[in-house]
Formats: sequence, structure tokens, C-alpha cells
Amino acid sequence: MPVTRKRIEKNLGEIRRKIAEACAKVGRSPKEITLVAVTKSVELDEVKLLLDAGVTELGESRVQQFVPRAVELDAYLRRRRNELPRPVRWHMVGHLQRNKVKGVLEWASMIHSVDSLRLAEEISHRAEQMRRTIDVLLQVNCSRESRKFGCAVGASEHLAELISTLPRIRLAGLMTMGPLTDDPDAARAAFRRLRELFEDMRKNRIGGETFRHLSMGMSGDYPQAVEEGATLVRIGSALFA
Repeated sequence: MPVTRKRIEKNLGEIRRKIAEACAKVGRSPKEITLVAVTKSVELDEVKLLLDAGVTELGESRVQQFVPRAVELDAYLRRRRNELPRPVRWHMVGHLQRNKVKGVLEWASMIHSVDSLRLAEEISHRAEQMRRTIDVLLQVNCSRESRKFGCAVGASEHLAELISTLPRIRLAGLMTMGPLTDDPDAARAAFRRLRELFEDMRKNRIGGETFRHLSMGMSGDYPQAVEEGATLVRIGSALFA
């Protein structure tokens, strides 16, 4: 079945309803949550439907698709007659290698997947050359799965402190991925651990005023992530199902 604007709007309404329910359970406002639409599995025409539905926070997890997708969409927006209510912001949410940083920095508003000092230093170096400042999140492997990227929990605070001192980088918060499981509640421990790390870092004044985001929760576990403190949820398949 082809994806239509009506279908996306229906899915979007269901996602927002679940976010609102999760917020109500823990006394939060849905306004605290930003939905990042991950578009890696859909065609450009379906991304355009997202824009028509009012979604302007877009995420990509594969570098080889990120840059051409951003270029194509930029060209489309230049031809588009109706202006969007908000500018499009691109989020790099997948693993990033140092030799791909330059291309990503030309388009990304935020990089969610910084997991080493060497990568952060490369981002800082390239951002300095481009005379721009970039928001980054430190990715932490809270599920301790060997196949997942992210720094170790025990190393996260020291690494965050080092990253926060680099020029042209704003450390905006932390990111994690829940464990691979069919049980959404099994992800709670990882999400809760990330929030605890976040709170400890804020007490220790790491990152300053810009350190305010928790990027966690995907299509299968975003309500649980919201209940545990997420401010950014990365949703792909649930938007296009």
C-alpha cells in the first residue's frame, strides 16, 4: 500500500496521542518532546508528505544517504511555493565515521551519535573551518550490547567533560538506543540509566545551559522513553506503517 499524506497524518496523530499519554503518566508536557522523523527507509516523495503534515525535524542514520537526501530536499524547498511553518532541521542519528564529518556538517543541525573524543575533535576541527557551531549529543551504550555503538557508561562523564571544552561544539545532551527486544518495557532500564547519567552531569555542571536533551526512544519503545525523560524521540517505521 503506497504511503499517502492521509496515512502519515493518521500515524502522526497516533504517535502524538501516545506521547501525550506517556507525558500525562509522569506529569510532563508534550511540548517538551520533539519528534525526529527518521527517513532512511522511504523515498523523497514520502519525505515531502512529512513536510506537508508539518514535520520539519528530519533524521538520517546512514551517511551515504544523509547528504544526497539533504541536497535533494533543499532543491525541492527552493522550488516549493508554500513556505513551511518552520525551517527543516536535519539530525544525524546513526554511526558517524571521522572521514564523513565534513559532508554531514554542511547540513546537520544536530549530531546524535558522538561516541569518542577523536570523533568530537574532528567535528570541532571541521566546524572551525566552516565557521559554524554544531550541537552534538554523546551516545552512551546503556544497554551494554556489544553490537551497539556508544561509549561505556563508566567513561561517559569524563568524555562529556572533555567534549564540552572543544571549540565550535555545543554539548546538548546524551543519546542511547534501547536493547533489541520485542518487549518495550525491557528498554526502560537503559533509558533510566541515561537519565541518571544526565542528571549527574548536570549536577557537576557539565555542558552548561545547552546540556538539556535526552535522545532516546524509537518506533517500538518511544512511550517508555518519554516516561523516562526523553526530549527527542527518533521515529521511522511507525510514521510510514
